[in-house]
Amino acid sequence: MATRQDQKAKARKANRETRPHAVARYVRISPRKVKSVIDMVRGKSVAEAEAILTYSPRGASEVVGKLVKSAAANAENNMDIPRDSLYIAEIYADQGPTLKRYQPRAQGRAYQILKRTSHITVILDQVR
Repeated sequence: MATRQDQKAKARKANRETRPHAVARYVRISPRKVKSVIDMVRGKSVAEAEAILTYSPRGASEVVGKLVKSAAANAENNMDIPRDSLYIAEIYADQGPTLKRYQPRAQGRAYQILKRTSHITVILDQVR
């Protein structure tokens, strides 16, 4: 029995091939920090999103900005879609593998440090 979540994932995967997209994997920023940036640009046009990301002080805005530009370039070069008619249909950040490091502490103890990574996906669509 397939759940609603499985159905939505299959539909999203089938629809993703028809729309221009770009994926950045193993980005060394926590998904929690990336999500605060991608919430600012979700649903915006590509030009507006690039302007927001250029002047955002957040660390993840540089990576997300490069990814939006890459997706727009994919749309222009591979699918012949004009840049002016594009908007960010979907953008999400999933958790990647976590690097585990240790820091020495007092009395022979060691504290674990988790260095989190992200997989960021941008899917564009045309304004209808």
